[in-house]
Amino acid sequence: MQVTGLRMTRMAGEFEDIRGRLELIAEELADMAIERLRESIHDGAAAVPAEERRLTRARRALEKAIGLLNGPDDG
Repeated sequence: MQVTGLRMTRMAGEFEDIRGRLELIAEELADMAIERLRESIHDGAAAVPAEERRLTRARRALEKAIGLLNGPDDG
């Protein structure tokens, strides 16, 4: 199955839009994780809060998705 240039351009534009939104969400998650760390330090906690770890894992998952949308599938 052959994809036309127009269709590939449209798909690339769609991916770019989604990738941009994912990048914004990843940044928001990073900000939230940092805030949780600041709060725990302020409260004198000795361990990293579970919520911060969960936010960081979610951000990393988004970064993987962003990477997948960056270019053509090599497989």
